[in-house]
Amino acid sequence: MTGPGPGISPPPASSALLTDHYELTMVDTALRSGVAENRAVFEVFARRLPAGRRFGIVAGLGRLVDELAAYRFGSAELDHLARHRVVSEAGLDWLAAYRFSGTVLAYAEGEPYFARSPLLTIDAPLAQGLVLETLVLSVLNHDSAVAAAGARMVAAAAGRPLIEAGSRRTHERAAPAAARAAYLVGFAATSNLEAGRRFDVPTGGTAAHALVLAHPDEATAFAAQVDALGAATTLLVDTYDIEVGIRRAVAAAGPGLGAVRIDSGDLAAEARRARALLDELGARGTAVVISGDLDEHGIAALAGAPVDRMLVGTELVMGSGHPTAGLVYKLVAVAEEPGIDAPLRAVAKRSAGKADPGGRTFAARVLGPDGHARVEVVVGDPARLDELAERSGMGPDRVRLLQDVVVEGGVATGALRDLERARSHHRRALAELGPPALDLAPGEAALTVTRLG
Repeated sequence: MTGPGPGISPPPASSALLTDHYELTMVDTALRSGVAENRAVFEVFARRLPAGRRFGIVAGLGRLVDELAAYRFGSAELDHLARHRVVSEAGLDWLAAYRFSGTVLAYAEGEPYFARSPLLTIDAPLAQGLVLETLVLSVLNHDSAVAAAGARMVAAAAGRPLIEAGSRRTHERAAPAAARAAYLVGFAATSNLEAGRRFDVPTGGTAAHALVLAHPDEATAFAAQVDALGAATTLLVDTYDIEVGIRRAVAAAGPGLGAVRIDSGDLAAEARRARALLDELGARGTAVVISGDLDEHGIAALAGAPVDRMLVGTELVMGSGHPTAGLVYKLVAVAEEPGIDAPLRAVAKRSAGKADPGGRTFAARVLGPDGHARVEVVVGDPARLDELAERSGMGPDRVRLLQDVVVEGGVATGALRDLERARSHHRRALAELGPPALDLAPGEAALTVTRLG
């Protein structure tokens, strides 16, 4: 598998131990029983959407491709496994030679998904698929959860720019991934510099309250910031008194002041007062920026307020109303022998509450005359999608949702790492669901997934 694209930093040297102990002991058992090289198909899907959510969003695929490329067991990883007797000598030998040789198909990044959407499929020798479960779910569950929350926030913002600023509320290694997922669904920028370096997400930021508190008084602090960053900077005006702070900010930067930021109080009321005062002081072009634990409902509540931009952090990356994506990774079909063409038999859990249909599936989405999605269809025979495309008058590339990501171990296309392309796809795909899908009130899924045989 190839490395990351130009200008994008690589992931850590090895992602092999970003997994669970039992993934490797299953491989050991499969090697002993003789089924390790048998063809197998795994699917990633959600049994249900989070309560009240109308859609999920696929995110993390570009990151996952790089993590799969880094999934190698070097001497350090093998020494650790040997020292702790995680697997046998035969298992260590197999891991040392591990190279993914299978095929991965997936919904495009930014694509909405629903309960039972087969958003990612791995077709590979059984053992190769087994060891990837935790890595795949770690990436997709995290990024898709952030993306779904972010998409609702972008809809609530109704065109006003949102800036991701959740780095201080999540794990330091998760922060760049969260910033990437937010940018994918329409956030304008992030405060996280690693996201800028690794994923080319635009970054921005100016100052926190500490800078104001570190100076003898607010006026001195503002003057220092303007001297360092120019009049177009954003001054944080709520350290002491907001009205006084705004007057001092305009005095320091002049009417060309870039923006004022307010982080406390009744945000809608404070934004109105700030706008009126700025206009009175001649700073009509100065933007009003709002922050303060905003979620989609808080953003929507500011719809009538003169707010130009909003910073969003806690509620995006780990807020109380921020449910998990709930994705699972399940073996759905297995062969009795190796080989990419070996015939498959369907397998599935039957336990109460977790019973799955089993069998490999392919998915398509059909649009109505108004351009809005009517139904998502899941079938066991891909030829049925061609029939569906012909009947609907749409080309098969438009109907089919699962696209090649990795083919026989090699990345299918460099476009997988093109975040701007994924942003464009997300905007189109979400628009196809129609306006009701963007309603923030709890409701039913925006689309029904129908399984045909």
